[in-house]
Amino acid sequence: MSLSIEAQGALETFQQAAGWEQRARLLMQWGDRLTPLNEAEKTADNLVHGCESQVWLTAREQDGRWLFTASSDARLLRGLLALLLVRVNGTAIDELEHLDLPDWFNQLGLGRQLSPSRSNGLNAVLQRMRQLVAGA
Repeated sequence: MSLSIEAQGALETFQQAAGWEQRARLLMQWGDRLTPLNEAEKTADNLVHGCESQVWLTAREQDGRWLFTASSDARLLRGLLALLLVRVNGTAIDELEHLDLPDWFNQLGLGRQLSPSRSNGLNAVLQRMRQLVAGA
């Protein structure tokens, strides 16, 4: 499964980080770069269930590829969402079905810092992405 230029850049940046503190700062910076959803998009229909924090997710298809936007009320989670989005945006449906989420965050050097609740939440976001794609 090939990485987009953006995902490859994220991977290189996080792999060069010296330790958790630097990765945590990078995570916050990535979260700050996340395009905010407007209030009209923060609806019950777009709310992802299974996350402790509130997470909203939207999807649209463009030329056979899927583009997602997401937002959260939790700053650290926004960073994790940004890294998830950079990995999945522009992927084909079959790639999305076979995405190994733990492997992606392990490659970034973030796997050990993901609490079970954050891991479950990110998995819930990925499952919701798959549902949106399947229902289109």
